[in-house]
Formats: sequence, structure tokens, C-alpha cells
Amino acid sequence: MDGMLDLLAKASYFIAAVLFIFGLKRMSSPVTARRGIQWAGIGMVLATLVTFVAPTTWGAHGIDPINLGLMLLAIALSGVFWLWGKKVPLTDMPQMVAIFNGMGGGSAAAIGAAALVTAAGHAGACDAAAMAAHACLDATKTTLAVLGALIGAVSFSGSVIAWAKLDGRMDKRYVFPAQQLVNAALMAGALICGVLLVLQPTPAMPVIALFFALALVVGIAMTLPIGGADMPVVISLYNALTGLAVAFEGYVLQNEALIIAGTVVGAAGMLLTQLMAKAMNRSLGNVLFGSFGAAGEAQAISGSQKPIEASDVAAMMAFAERVVIVPGYGMAVAQAQHKVWELTQALQRRGVQVKFAIHPVAGRMPGHMNVLLAEAGVPYDIIADMDDINPEFAITDVALVIGANDVVNPVAKTDPSSPIYGMPILDVEAARNVIVVKRGKGTGFAGIENALFYADNTRMLYGDASGAIAQLIAGMKELDGGGH
Repeated sequence: MDGMLDLLAKASYFIAAVLFIFGLKRMSSPVTARRGIQWAGIGMVLATLVTFVAPTTWGAHGIDPINLGLMLLAIALSGVFWLWGKKVPLTDMPQMVAIFNGMGGGSAAAIGAAALVTAAGHAGACDAAAMAAHACLDATKTTLAVLGALIGAVSFSGSVIAWAKLDGRMDKRYVFPAQQLVNAALMAGALICGVLLVLQPTPAMPVIALFFALALVVGIAMTLPIGGADMPVVISLYNALTGLAVAFEGYVLQNEALIIAGTVVGAAGMLLTQLMAKAMNRSLGNVLFGSFGAAGEAQAISGSQKPIEASDVAAMMAFAERVVIVPGYGMAVAQAQHKVWELTQALQRRGVQVKFAIHPVAGRMPGHMNVLLAEAGVPYDIIADMDDINPEFAITDVALVIGANDVVNPVAKTDPSSPIYGMPILDVEAARNVIVVKRGKGTGFAGIENALFYADNTRMLYGDASGAIAQLIAGMKELDGGGH
């Protein structure tokens, strides 16, 4: 009977893994992303249900009430988080993604901790029953349990700090003396403890405790100096680490679904991290060990910001041939994406060619702006990425920047002392006219002045993005004689 159940479980895990992979592939396009999420969800439901009957879940002595209770508790908690996720506004999606990703890393670390602690409690008792219950770990499983626990713990504590920063509960950056040396010492200590756990015949509880304490501190210390402008890179990096940790712990549990799903997520997350790092002009080593967003002595910016009235902007856009809209975090905060799409439709009815320009790290997480625009119903074919849209700014009549800052700052190309120097940006300053919708004269999330705002061809439309776009729509209607 156990043989049949084991075969059924392995086949079901394989099917679930295929659904994960197929769902992830479908998520690569906004057109098919919803269906991809549904397929991946079906795979997760299948894997969860099969776990209740898999022989490896219960061991040689039948159903373990503690295991059953923990599984039911996990399902109940996931239900609570699901309800919470449905109520979270899109403006808070980055911090929700960060904390949920952290929970994945924490879960992987907990699996590693349980395996090591259980093995420590079965010293010299590696009989068949203990092996079936995963109470005994061979060298390979011990190594992967330690690696998964280390990576998962770092991802968990680092993601919690990222969540606190994104949610406004913590200042943007914390830099301390000899930061790199301290981080290196903490990591070295965690690695030494990990090696001891692998080499010891039976894991020692004090070493296990010190190992996890150091791993959690490493995640905190790595993330504290990171500025908010770099959060898209950080979130994608921790996503990759979580996937890798899950894959390692899947091997420890001999769970094929965890191995495959973790490997796929880890690989996709690492690829995304490299793309994000490239968009920030950083090497992966700098992402891992550098002080993100470290500011230097920036060059002074001459000139002044020149305000403009909404009615004048509406007329300028109404009689333009080409308009490029650059959304940023300010649009997300104001939840103005629906009004922006309404403005776009009004322009299109007048024959104006409208496109959206998306920087890879716009917002607070990878694809943040794409998600907002898709939620508002903006067609995918008028949304262009940075490399495709940059050559078109020179022939653009009006570039409308809504709440974006650092990703359109020309000092990235002109000021070697700027913390964003070398970062590829949207070439908004090349447009004939630039309109910036901004609540005030403050700096962006990187904390530096934006030379674009002082350029001769730039005018500032001050105000909340939602209110400002509403005024532009009203101005368009007045030009149309009050029609729709």
C-alpha cells in the first residue's frame, strides 16, 4: 500500500511541478499572466493535498498528530494571508511581496532547523524508523539542510527589513562604520558554524542556535544600508535566494515538488536579479556586498523649477502628435493609473499617438508599473521598455512624467559623483517639452536632486498625481467643447 501511495505522490508532485513551470512561463506576459497564476495555484493545491497521503509525511509509525496539526495550522495561516492579500491596495503590493517572500525563506530555514534539531535528538539511533522519519541525515542531506537554512534565514530577515523600509516603518538607510568588515565577519561566523554542523557526527544544539542567530543577523546587516531606490534589485535577489533554499530543503525532505519548484523560482529570480542589476548599472557582486545608494558630493544644479497650469498642459498635449507618459511611484501612491488611462483615451480620440515608457526598476518592485497599468486596462502594445522608447524621445512633442524621479534624472549620465551615475535612464530630457507631475520640490527616493526638473524644456505641474491628471482630463474636455 505504501508503495502505491509513494508512486502516486511522486507522480502528483511531478504534475504539480509541471504546472508551476508552465504557470511561470505564462506569467511572462501580461496577456497570459492571470491564467499562469491560476495554473500554478492548481499545482500548489495538488501538491498540498498529496502531502496528506504521502508515506514520507508520516513515517513508519503512521500519522503523527503533531505533523498533522502543523500542516493544518499552515493551511489556516495561508488562508488568513490570502484574505489579507485580497485587501491590500496595489500601492502596498511591494511590501506585501517582500514579506511573503520572506515567509518562504523563513519556511525553508524552519525545515532546515527541524531536520538539524531532529538529527541532534537521535544521536546514535539511525535505525530504519529514524531514517524513514528523516531523523537521520547523511552528509549530503546535512550539507543541503545547512545551506538551505543559511540562505533561507538570510532571505527571511532581509525581507523583513525590506518590508519595513517599503512600508515606511524604517528610515531609508542605516550605514555603520566598517560595515563591510562587520558583514564579512558575520557571514564567516555563520559559515564556520555551518561547516561544524556538517562535520559533526551529530549536530550540536549550541552550534545550531549560534548558526541560525548569525544567519538572521547577516540578513539584517546586509539590508539595513540599502536605499529604497534599490529595492527592486533587493526583492528579486531575496526571491532567488528563497527559491534556492526551498530546493535544497526539498532534497532533505525528498520532496520532488519542492526541489523542482525551488529550482525554477531560484533560477528565474537570479536571472531577474541580473537584469535589475544591469538596469541599475551594478554588478551582481556589488548588489550582494556593496552599499546600495551610497551618496557622494553631487554637483550643484543651476536654474529653477518652472511651474505650469493644468489648462496649459492640456492644450499642449491636445495639439501634440506624439506623447510619451512615464509613470513612477507617485502614480502608484495616488492610485492614478485609471485616470491616466482615461487621459490617454482622450488623447487618442484626438489622434495623438500615446506610448508609455517603463524603466526596469521604476516603482518599488520588478514590474510594478506594468502591474498598475495592466490593472487599469492599458493595452500592452503601447507600453514600451527603456531600450525601445529611448530613441523616440527626440521626436516626442510632450513627455509627461508622473511621479517618476531617479529613473529620469540626467545626472546619471553627467555627474560621476552622483550615487546613480552610470545607471541607464529614460532619456526624457530629449523630448521637446517635458511636464513633471510632482507633489512638491522634494528629492526622489535616492535622496538626490533631479536636474531634469530644472531644464529649460521642463515645466512642473505641482499636485497629487490623481488630482493633476483629473485637471488635465477636464482641460481636454473644455478644448472639446465640453464633450466626451
